[in-house]
Amino acid sequence: MKIYSLLSIIPIAAQAYCTPATQQLEVISVDRKMPTSEMGTTLIHEHILVDFIGADSVGYHRWNRDSVIAQALPFLMDAKERGVNTFIDCTPAYLGRDPWLLKELSELSGLTIMTNTGYYGAVDSKYLPEHAFTETAEQLATRWIDEFQNGIEGSGVKPGFIKISVNSDVPLSTIDQKLVRAAALTHLATGMTIASHTGPALPALEEIALLKAEGVAPSAFIWVHAQNENDFSYYNKAYDLGAWISLDGVVWNVEGHLDRLIYCKKNGLLNKVLISHDAGWYSPGELNGGDFKAFTSIFDELIPLLKQNDFSEKDIDQLLRINPARAFAINVKAAN
Repeated sequence: MKIYSLLSIIPIAAQAYCTPATQQLEVISVDRKMPTSEMGTTLIHEHILVDFIGADSVGYHRWNRDSVIAQALPFLMDAKERGVNTFIDCTPAYLGRDPWLLKELSELSGLTIMTNTGYYGAVDSKYLPEHAFTETAEQLATRWIDEFQNGIEGSGVKPGFIKISVNSDVPLSTIDQKLVRAAALTHLATGMTIASHTGPALPALEEIALLKAEGVAPSAFIWVHAQNENDFSYYNKAYDLGAWISLDGVVWNVEGHLDRLIYCKKNGLLNKVLISHDAGWYSPGELNGGDFKAFTSIFDELIPLLKQNDFSEKDIDQLLRINPARAFAINVKAAN
């Protein structure tokens, strides 16, 4: 791992990615940079493989890539047949992230696939490597920036966003606060968006406050699993702050997502809402990779229900095409 000075990187990155409004912003997939205009219909939170064994035991030895491909590829093709162009894989390091696997699946399916950098702190830190506890936020950020600059583990694949997670208790624990600070530093150095597995609103609001204290605007933050917050009024608060509201568990509760989206439309929030399935995934150690869930419920179930509730094609386009491009564009977003 190369060690960079954060102070030396941030001005260079800011110059590179704080582009004029007339210049096309980009996203980073597993094989290239591309204009956001090429993303098309996008699933912003899905998984090809997740391994819940724990950071101390996970590794590429846990799965056979050919077996994973045989299981996952037909599901990707089903999504492509429904018009999906871009597939954002949210499996983080130490939970089964495999850049070689994702690159091969992108080539075989013809889908644009994106992956991430960052660490997953939820579930009482079970999925954090030992160095996450001893290193500073600056040192963790240096690791994540290195992946952005040089690729993941020699694969040549670069991350397109930062994926972290925190536990649901407030105030946030010391380790969770460190992950948020590391994500802030990484964002300022690279322009990658921060997607944080969070759930309830109170820890999400605390994360936003921590990011702002580090100089990062809330518009760089995606509140992941916002569907787990039952008080919908918090969506208004997140919207007013400028954060993204991610309702990303459609496959698990179509009707619940319908209710939330109706609320967001009535309250004028749709231009900051993201939707996805949180579907998949191949599970190492389970027979045939376990119960792989399809990436199709949005198209087969949710969209027909949305249309029955006066959602227009423009609304659906906002959720699946416009918002993902805005949310994942590489662009440093500094707090005012």
